[in-house]
Amino acid sequence: MTHFAPQDRVLVSPRYLAGAGIDRLADAIGPLIHLFGWPSEHDPAAGRLTVTSPDGSLFVTFNSSHSHGQWWSVTHHEPFWEARFTRQTPIEAIAAVTQALPQLLGDDRHLDRIPLTTSTLAEITDLNHWHPEGSGTFISPDGHCHLKHAPAQEIPWRFRHHVYDGFDTHWDASFTQDAPEQLVAQFFTHLATTAPVERTFGDVPHLVQDLDAAVITPVRGAVVNPHAHHAGAQLDRAMRRR
Repeated sequence: MTHFAPQDRVLVSPRYLAGAGIDRLADAIGPLIHLFGWPSEHDPAAGRLTVTSPDGSLFVTFNSSHSHGQWWSVTHHEPFWEARFTRQTPIEAIAAVTQALPQLLGDDRHLDRIPLTTSTLAEITDLNHWHPEGSGTFISPDGHCHLKHAPAQEIPWRFRHHVYDGFDTHWDASFTQDAPEQLVAQFFTHLATTAPVERTFGDVPHLVQDLDAAVITPVRGAVVNPHAHHAGAQLDRAMRRR
């Protein structure tokens, strides 16, 4: 087993195990402000930042005052719908949602930089080997992440994750009624993909650091390209499980 120092940069897969990605939180809001010109309000004392669409219909709010609770919300008016994400939700999946919002409002200035998924949710589950369990429930290959679709409920889409009920591995993402299904697919695409995400090793949840289901490889010091090295480690892990 490779040992890492807390400050070492590593690649982690599957993404849903990697934790929040604290040092990349700006990826979810920065493009809205700097690429699309959405106005923002920042309250440093409260740890709260809100970005509003130019037409006033969409609000993206980051609130770090809850140590392990809901950190992110995307709220739309007329019709009302909301997406919510707790602290350890991987930032790459959240950013995939927030960066897609301008296109939902007809602003297509950066289509080449922010592609929207064209896959259905069923196609995403099949491609990434998530399997059904019961009515409307899909589970990740390692069993740690669940997607529940309950169309008749107020919250028809909910993602839940934890590793052996470990406190630092819990996260929850939800989309209420009338939330565009394309946004749910956008989130799911960037969550379920086998492509790794980069983290500081110390930010990887403690229970994940030694977890057999996780593939963790160095960013620096790999003999080959770090992503190629990670892909090789993923293949080796899959072969040893057969």
